[in-house]
Amino acid sequence: MKRFHDRLLWQRQSDSAGRDRFACGGLASVLCMSGLLAGCVASRPISTGTLLAEMTDLARLAEFPQPPFTCRQASSYDRASISPADGEKWFANSDHGKFLRTEWHGGRTEYVMMDADGPGAIVRIWSANPKGTLRIYLDRDESPVLEVPLSDLLSGKVPGIPEPIAHVRSAGWNCYFPIPYARHCKVTCDEGAFYYHVNYRTYPSDTELISFRPKDLSELSTAIEQVAAQLAGRPPAEPEPPAEAEARLRPIAREGVEVAPGTSVPFQINTSSPLAIRELCVKLEAADRNQALRQVLMTLTFDGKRTVACPLGDFFGAGPGCNPYQSLPMGITEDGRMWSRWVMPFRQSARLELYNLGSQPVRVQVRLAPVEYHWTERSMYFHAGWRSERDVPTRPMRDWNYISVQGRGVLVGAAFSLANPVRKWWGEGDEKIYVDADSFPSHFGTGTEDYYGYAWGSSQPFMHAYHNQPRCDGPGSYGRTAVNRWHILDRIPFQYRLRFDMELWHWWDGRLPEISVVTYWYARPGATSNTQPVRAADLEPAALPPYVAPRVPGALEGEEMQIVEKTGRVERQDIEGCSNDGHLWWREGQPGDRLVLSFPTAAAGQYRLLARFVKALDYGIVQLTIGDEPAGQPLDLYNKSVTVSDEIPLGVFSLQAGDNRLTAEIVGANPEAVPGYMFGLDYLRLEPARP
Repeated sequence: MKRFHDRLLWQRQSDSAGRDRFACGGLASVLCMSGLLAGCVASRPISTGTLLAEMTDLARLAEFPQPPFTCRQASSYDRASISPADGEKWFANSDHGKFLRTEWHGGRTEYVMMDADGPGAIVRIWSANPKGTLRIYLDRDESPVLEVPLSDLLSGKVPGIPEPIAHVRSAGWNCYFPIPYARHCKVTCDEGAFYYHVNYRTYPSDTELISFRPKDLSELSTAIEQVAAQLAGRPPAEPEPPAEAEARLRPIAREGVEVAPGTSVPFQINTSSPLAIRELCVKLEAADRNQALRQVLMTLTFDGKRTVACPLGDFFGAGPGCNPYQSLPMGITEDGRMWSRWVMPFRQSARLELYNLGSQPVRVQVRLAPVEYHWTERSMYFHAGWRSERDVPTRPMRDWNYISVQGRGVLVGAAFSLANPVRKWWGEGDEKIYVDADSFPSHFGTGTEDYYGYAWGSSQPFMHAYHNQPRCDGPGSYGRTAVNRWHILDRIPFQYRLRFDMELWHWWDGRLPEISVVTYWYARPGATSNTQPVRAADLEPAALPPYVAPRVPGALEGEEMQIVEKTGRVERQDIEGCSNDGHLWWREGQPGDRLVLSFPTAAAGQYRLLARFVKALDYGIVQLTIGDEPAGQPLDLYNKSVTVSDEIPLGVFSLQAGDNRLTAEIVGANPEAVPGYMFGLDYLRLEPARP
């Protein structure tokens, strides 16, 4: 196993003039002062600079925050959702274009996305389809402190807020740049009809806080660049730790450890003074590694209290199986090494144990790296709980509980996976997070993929320091999907209660073979949760039937036709109800533009042509032509919602053997349509014409 050297942690500090300086100390010594660090933060003003320092500080997560802020979310969730007592409306799904109110400023309408008293800080903004100009007003100033195109802010194009602090991943637009405010914050946009989240902290009223000002972007440019580099996985070069620290806290490293079926292997750390595991690395080898990663149970016990019990592969955020990715606290390398850098403090003992609950022998390599730690009244134990359910009905819709915790702590992440036997989208469900006295969720989202930072049910895998989709089998949403999100700057503290639900909202009425989640949190001693003991029967990966796309007999699929001529963009789009689960989607065209397709005919002759099309709100009116002969009158493809038409007869045509041409020309749009002029061809079908 590759040896991980103890490294040094660069701790950014700010002087009273706002300039950045760097203090270098061994990671052990920095963690040893972690309790004092929080006190130092509390004794000086919170600012853009101090919040930037939190973006990569995993040690801070293990201390309950001081000052004890709360974290909430403003979003465009469907306002019809008022109470779970109204079952249908509770799962209402019109989650875009909802705002607190509209205002009139300087001759323009502004849609208010978020309005909160301070002191506080914006810690995340997300959208699936950013529009218009975003304006952030601080401390009731009539002029915005930030006025930029929303799409620029969320894609890293605003000078001073670079990629990957702001970034687009699998159609999800994200910005994690902190915007602190001393007294008040209002966020608006001058266009509506889009999806959004705004996550923000609120501090006690007597907290000293320096509001964001545009000059922060230039004065803190060095710190911003360093945070961006760390989030991109490019840490600064660091010297080796002192030899005495290496000797005093030598990591536990064992290679080639055999774990037979029905047995376990422990790794124990005992100490007379507090320590913290700051790095855990495991590599597993087996005849069927993916199977073994689900059937080897990993537990962690701190000071006699078991706080982690998860399938080994799932714990590392990308299960089931070995799916490489890299993030800030967790990752899996291409050669199968699974690593965690969550900081896990304890006072007297820590025990890692691997239980082989499967039927095949496995061989493991394990490395645990401890560091010195200063335990305080705010120090917390690390927790990770796994929940899985088999043969899950998708109707009726329900809130599926990730975790419920009693006690004081901080939510820091979730890794979700499911086995989906159909291509239809599984993740319309919204997150609903209740903190302390909440009777209504203080986080109410707009879709499962939106919570995980992407959008539109994208099946494109992606990586980022804070959120990932390491696995999405396909085609479409079929197969196994694994997603995760880490709450670092946007962590969610709770004083005595946390409940985290995710709506189970699938487009298909059927049964899912399996859904599962690992939830990650820190909690003070004495906290309890509703996690249940893991049984061997729970660890057998659910079987998935092979996927066969339904096709209409004799259909010439639009998405499989050869493109002869086009303007704009032409691609396949998955659409429920289409033959082969998809259609040919033409967009970014204008009236007068043409799309020419080629389709094959086995023999020359007279044929009756029938076709099926997709209709939607932003589809146009097209004139179809077969060869040089018009195919009937112009076809209006407008509909208020996405739908697939019945078969439409186009006429009888004389076709040659081999390739023939179908032309679609945009001639306009329905007066009620949103101007998009799109065109969607599901399939063309030929029938020999009888004399």
